[in-house]
Amino acid sequence: MENNVKKITKNSKIAVLCGGLSNEREVSLRSGKNVFKALIDLGYKDVTFVDVNRDIASVLTENKIEYAINVLHGRYGEDGCIQGVLEFLNIPYSGCGVKSSAICMDKIMTKKVLSTLDIPLIKSVNVTKDNYKKEVEKLSYPIIIKPACEGSSIGMTKVNKPSELDKAMEEALKCDKEILIEEYLVGKSATVGVLERLNENNEREIFATPILGFKTKTEWYDYEAKYTKGLTEFILPADFDENMSQKIKEIAIKSHQACACKGVSRVDFLVVNDIPYVLEINTNPGMTDTSDLPAQANAMGIDYNSLVELILKTAELD
Repeated sequence: MENNVKKITKNSKIAVLCGGLSNEREVSLRSGKNVFKALIDLGYKDVTFVDVNRDIASVLTENKIEYAINVLHGRYGEDGCIQGVLEFLNIPYSGCGVKSSAICMDKIMTKKVLSTLDIPLIKSVNVTKDNYKKEVEKLSYPIIIKPACEGSSIGMTKVNKPSELDKAMEEALKCDKEILIEEYLVGKSATVGVLERLNENNEREIFATPILGFKTKTEWYDYEAKYTKGLTEFILPADFDENMSQKIKEIAIKSHQACACKGVSRVDFLVVNDIPYVLEINTNPGMTDTSDLPAQANAMGIDYNSLVELILKTAELD
């Protein structure tokens, strides 16, 4: 991206990129509709709702788009692909760039980066269809199977005993060739947003949102629990003491920076015996009515529309 990005104005030509080709398409459309409405309510006069498909470069060029707010989730939108297209077209865009998006979309690569720092990580193995039976012997049951490059808990399965392993792997391999298998620990689930903006002195400022804890009516925080109203109880702020809360926020910011994230991310944790394990980093957090980041921002006085504008203006960050 060329330097010296011009400031976004209410007359700028802005594209809301959503939908796309991934398994998270429907969630992305829900996020995109909310973001589009917020920008209109904020007074932006030239906003285009774009359901992304393979002719996206032509669509952006023909509409003379000046800025993009990326509300895509999953493959092609959260893995560096759409970011590369936007870089090629020299269109400034919200959120993380090519490198950080590619790293964080890949749970295996994320853990490799974070493992070089003093960041707690759950014991795991990286497997393919050819070696998983041997590699899984290094872990203790129960375990959880995760496609390396999938979001919204799609393709994930908890496995309690070896006889359940093959079926779970079969489901995961429908989503990806590489699979992450982690030991399944019981603890407190939590997530924290990391946001960046320019302050009054035009200096880049990074900060963490309040920590969101949650209890689900499902066994774990699966796709159904994430996107069905009434299945998850938000605890905001999460019920950690001051020291643990500060530690979680510090690790979230450290993880964001370690993976070269920009503008916005959401870091997911599982706290077990006072150890805050990082599970993954989301570079395009959901913006639906039931999503975590809008609730976290609201708890610190940033309403939904203000959050959308903050995310849009991350396109101005170098």
